Formats: sequence, C-alpha cells, structure tokens
Amino acid sequence: MRCRTASAPDLPAARRARGLEVLLVASVLVAGPVAAQGGHDHADALGAVEFGVSCADAVTGDFDQAVALLHHMQYVEAQAAFEAVAAADPACGMAHWGVAMTRFQPLWPSRPSADDLQRGAEDLARARALGVRTDRERALVAAAEAFYDDPEADWWTRLTRWAEGMAEAHRAHPDDVETAALYALSQLAVAQTAPDRMVHHAQAARVLRGIYDRAPTHPGAVHYTVHANDVDARAGESLDVVRSYSEIAPGTPHALHMPSHIFVRLGEWPEVIGWNRRSAEAALQFPAGDAVSHHWLHALDYLVYAHLQRGEDAAARAWVDEVASRQDPYQGTFISAFHLAAMPARYAVERRAWAEAAALEPRTPVSVAWDRFWWAEALGWLARGLGAAHTGDVAEAERAEARLAALREAAADAGEAGFAAYIEVDRLVLAAWAAHAAGDHDRAEALAREAVTREAATEKHPVTPGAVYPAQEALGDLLLVHERPREALAAYEGSLTTWPGRFNSVLGAARAARAAGLAVEAQTHYRTLLGVAPAAERPALAEARAALDG
Repeated sequence: MRCRTASAPDLPAARRARGLEVLLVASVLVAGPVAAQGGHDHADALGAVEFGVSCADAVTGDFDQAVALLHHMQYVEAQAAFEAVAAADPACGMAHWGVAMTRFQPLWPSRPSADDLQRGAEDLARARALGVRTDRERALVAAAEAFYDDPEADWWTRLTRWAEGMAEAHRAHPDDVETAALYALSQLAVAQTAPDRMVHHAQAARVLRGIYDRAPTHPGAVHYTVHANDVDARAGESLDVVRSYSEIAPGTPHALHMPSHIFVRLGEWPEVIGWNRRSAEAALQFPAGDAVSHHWLHALDYLVYAHLQRGEDAAARAWVDEVASRQDPYQGTFISAFHLAAMPARYAVERRAWAEAAALEPRTPVSVAWDRFWWAEALGWLARGLGAAHTGDVAEAERAEARLAALREAAADAGEAGFAAYIEVDRLVLAAWAAHAAGDHDRAEALAREAVTREAATEKHPVTPGAVYPAQEALGDLLLVHERPREALAAYEGSLTTWPGRFNSVLGAARAARAAGLAVEAQTHYRTLLGVAPAAERPALAEARAALDG
C-alpha cells in the first residue's frame, strides 16, 4: 500500500511526485543483533514518510528520513540527519525547523536546558531567514516558535502553546499527514496535566487511526498510537497497530521497545521480555556520543521488571549486574537516572529481600547529576527506607521518608507537580511501613490507604514499567500482617485490576484468600501464579503447587 502525504497546494507538482512511498533506509542504523535473532537479514527500515518539503529535490529523501527518526523519538540521530540536510542544501529553511524539533521531547521526562531553548529559537530564526515556502511549513514553524518564545516560560506553558499552534496548523491543513501526526503528539503532550486526559488521548487516537488507515507504515501513526493507548482504559485498543511497529522499524531501539508499554499493562510478560531484549540489543548500536544511550537502560528496566514478575530472579540479576559493571558512561538524562535507580530498587523490593534493600545506596552511581532528578533519586530512598522498616531500623526508615518529603517539595517548587505526585505516593507507602515498624498500626493503615487514593488519581508514567511497590499491594501486605485477610484480598485484587499479572499481588491474593478460609479463591490465585511464573525461582512456586495438590 502506498504511503501518501497530502501536499501543500503551492508545492511544485514535480516535487510532489517524488517517492509516493519512501521506504527509508538509515545509514546510521546497524541491524546486526536484531537481524540475527530472526535468522534472516532485513533492511533497516524506518517506515514510509513523504513530507514533501520545499527544499532541493536532492535532499527530499534525506529530509523524509530525518522526519521518520523524529517520529521514532531517536532525537540524537534525527538532529544529525536534519543538520546533514542543512549542509547539503544551505537554502533549506525547514532543515532548521527539524533541528529545533529535536531539542525538546514532548512525552519524555527530560527537559530542555537554557542552552537548548536558546539554540532552538536560533534554529527557527534561521529557518525564517532562509524562507519557508508553503503555508503548511509556515504553520509548523509558527507552532514550534510558540514553544521557544519567551525564555522565562515554564515547560508546561511551552507545551500548551505548541499544542495550540499544532491545533491551528491541523485546522488549516486537515488532510496533511505530517501535520496531523504532530498534532496528535501535541494532544498527548498536554494530556499529561489535563483535568481529563482521556479526552486528549481519544482525540489523538482518532486522528492517528485516520493516518494509519491511509498510511499503515507511517512511523508517527504507529508510534503515537502506542502512546495514545498507554493509559489504563485504552491498553487493549488497536493491538494490530501496536504489533506492526517491529515490521516498520525492525532495527530501531525505540520501535522495538514501544509495544511493551501496552503489554506491561496487560501483564503479558513474555511479550515484554521479547520486545525489550531486541530493543536493548539494538540500542547498543545507538551510542549517545561517547555514552551508552538511555534507550538501552529504558529497555533493560522493562526487561528486569518483567523477569521479576515471572520470578526469574537470576535473569533479572544478570541485567542489574551488567548495568552496574559497565564502564562506559551513561547518557546524562533523567531517563538514565531513573532506570539506574529503579533497577536495583526493584530487584530488592520485588523479592522482598529487605536486608538487601536496606543496604542500597541512593544517588548511585555518583556520575549522575542527582540534584536535577528528584523522582529518580526518590526510588533509591524508597527501597532503602522499606528495607530499614522491615528490618527494624525505624530511625533509618524515618530518615528515608524525610528525604522523600524533601524531594517531593523540590519537584513541586520546580513546577513538576507530576513528579511530586509520584514521590508522594511512595513517601506514603514508606511512611505506612515506618509507622508499622514503630507499632502504630492504625496510623500505618491510614497512611497506606491515603497512598492508594493518591495512586488511583495518577497515571503510570511512560518512563516506568510500573511502581517499585504499588500502593494497593503495599496495603494488602500490611493488612495481611495485621491478620485482616478479607480486606487484604480486596486490596490485592484491586492492585491486579491496575497491574495484572504482578507476582506479589497474585501471591498475596492467594495467601489472603487461604487465610480467610476461601479455598476456591485461593486455588484460583495459586493457579494464576503458576501461569504467570511457571519457572519461578522462589519458594512461592512450591507453595502454590502444594496448595493445588492438596
């Protein structure tokens, strides 16, 4: 099927005729590890894009390739590709628009630096000076300028202005594929802080489905559809589109990772493991300068999480150890910091290895600029504090809780209410266990229930495969310790509604049902555990089999 992009009316007909479908082959990609897995060679496809840029004919294919990389959120590679277009055609103003578009990542937790903002504004000024030749291109430049204008504006104000600009561009050019794809992306960006984010997700999904029906190999249509459905109420939507991503871009790390955003919500752990193994291998072909790309760490955190849900602790440990032992520096972004903190925290907490958790050192490795990454740092303190509470060191648990409170305030003061909300949920969970360790069981339960309420009001962030210790699961554990198994069962089953297939929630539900005398329910949950983790390396597997045999 051809991938057709509606062209602006003032674009020359001869240029519109070029490449009705462009299957992009990126010279910057290396397919080796991914191709080898499948037992056959394949081209490093990026998908079909026909931007129809008003630049020299000789660079239109390269410009399309750069746009495809932008849609795949391979921002480092996209920037280099747009800069190459600018060098090949010094009169191509839109190449500078493309560079500006790579300097901010609308859905990522990274934030552009002051230098990024200045450079982006300069890129767009250069685009204007060189000239943008179509109404469609001028609308895209204007939307980007709305993001970069006003050096004092905060991140969320900038995103809102860009989204408003993209809405205007989409209204003016409703049949243009590239404008529609970026408009859908902008809707997902502003949804993060919208009072009713589902309205924006539904609107983005409708627009993207329209693109996909016309251009099923368009990278933006597929990639952004995954993001549109990466919320609780939509996770099962458009799985055909989700699965098609690997066919579009079989050598692109982020493309190989993105479907797992959906499968982690569905508790499909073999799918999560398979996609992220391939993504991690491909990501090593995409260094960020001299550093290991955060795409590698992003894939590994999802991989570790999935192995832990299957009770495959040795496999999870192998990846945690590899991350810790690698000598190359890591890309200095929030994404890297988050996963560097999350993986050892998960490995200890998921296994309920509380002495290990208590021994964790937050703000490790020291090469990370932790003072800029409040939520990431908080994960280390959460795990350490939980370990302290469970091993009887109340003072250390309370110290860790105090640090979480300080990190929450720092995030809030910086205008990052979302990060502050995630930290607060974790702080409440830790405070509940600290109160329990201190013997104040009523306060412990009250804090845990508040954590559940706050967690229900937040949406899983795309950076994470899941919470280190979900609040409902923590409440279930607490109630079970307090010998209130029926209430514990309700908490575990509530956790499984949001986080299906979690090993500890399934096991907790089985134990709570058994303690409550609910034999049928206990057997159901034990049977589920054997399905979730058929080869688990934990004593719980023998417990489940014994319960079913009895």
